[in-house]
Amino acid sequence: GALAGMDSGSVLVDHTTASAVVERELSQKAAVRQIGWVDAPVSGGQSGAENGCLTVLCGGTNADVSAAITHFGAVGSGQLAKMVNQICIAGCVQGLAEGLAFGMHAGLDMPKLIKALSGGAASSWQMINRGTTMVEGKFDFGFAVDWMRKDLGIALAEAERNGSKLDIAKMVDSYYQEVQQMGGGRLDTSSLIKRLV
Repeated sequence: GALAGMDSGSVLVDHTTASAVVERELSQKAAVRQIGWVDAPVSGGQSGAENGCLTVLCGGTNADVSAAITHFGAVGSGQLAKMVNQICIAGCVQGLAEGLAFGMHAGLDMPKLIKALSGGAASSWQMINRGTTMVEGKFDFGFAVDWMRKDLGIALAEAERNGSKLDIAKMVDSYYQEVQQMGGGRLDTSSLIKRLV
């Protein structure tokens, strides 16, 4: 429907997270109508959107993505870059969940611990932005477990095609499935800690 209402010479920028295969198919349909196509999934979740701090990962022709900050290559490359993003987040959040749960079980002063670690080698965006809320059991910060499982499923399928080993991503996906089974499908991705405390 969108393509039908667009003039030739225009560019459709697709911010969904989908498979690279689907993006390539849609870009070919757009090309028939002389419409450019950019796959441009975003990273940063709800808080990034609310604060105007999203990262856009773009794939398409040079002409179609000339305004993009980072061009990853041909159509589908943006989706592949987003897959890398989600794989990295999954591992990071699981490591953070395990560390924080360990600290809680050990009886450490968690606010002091998070503050100290946030300035060192263990620091991450996840620790700085989600460490305290994870310890407090607050999981209403946007990007839902259901969406992460969809994204990890896309990445795992692509890994099957390109021969990558995603052992940690596969394991964390199963942990997110447990969170879903606990009724947490709409909780944000930091809810992985619910399995551990």
